[in-house]
Amino acid sequence: MAAIDDLTTELARLPGIGRKTALRLTYHLLKRPPDQSRRLAEALLTLAERVRACDRCHNLTEEALCGICRDARRDATLVCVVEEAADIGAIERAGEYRGVYHVLGGRLSPLDGVGPEDLTVAPLLARVAAGGVREVIVATNPSLEGEATALYLQRTLLAAGPAADGAAVTVSRIARGLPVGGDLEYADGVTIAQALSARREMR
Repeated sequence: MAAIDDLTTELARLPGIGRKTALRLTYHLLKRPPDQSRRLAEALLTLAERVRACDRCHNLTEEALCGICRDARRDATLVCVVEEAADIGAIERAGEYRGVYHVLGGRLSPLDGVGPEDLTVAPLLARVAAGGVREVIVATNPSLEGEATALYLQRTLLAAGPAADGAAVTVSRIARGLPVGGDLEYADGVTIAQALSARREMR
């Protein structure tokens, strides 16, 4: 049936969902009362119509500025750069960071045709150049693409020179290494090497 095939095809486009899982979800929805499917459809439509990128940091929001950018208690001199808006939640759950964010919308990946112009690098540079930012924390993922993106941002930000207020901007990278509660015996070589390079003095 065309309706079943159409929904299955659309669900299969979602990350982590294959054709079989998409088909199972489709049949699950068919077993539920019609009003549940309508609520799901309305929620998806509302999501598409209301949610947009924050004008300042490109986080997801329903207003011109996201809640973090509107929060006067946040330290606007500290900007944490992440790949996707979903990464903000992970950092916020730690409860330690009180600065603001900038969402790149992805990471550099030449093989996939993703360059700096496909990310929000230009708005980040403009934001830093305008002044008021003292440190940019690069929190891209520790993958090959994430590391390449971090290196590119570091070089580009440092090459841009002082901001409009004459202040030099510090560019830092989040530390990587062993997770709390993890066993050294089971850690891979790359993780151990990163933990050693990110070591700090015990006080």
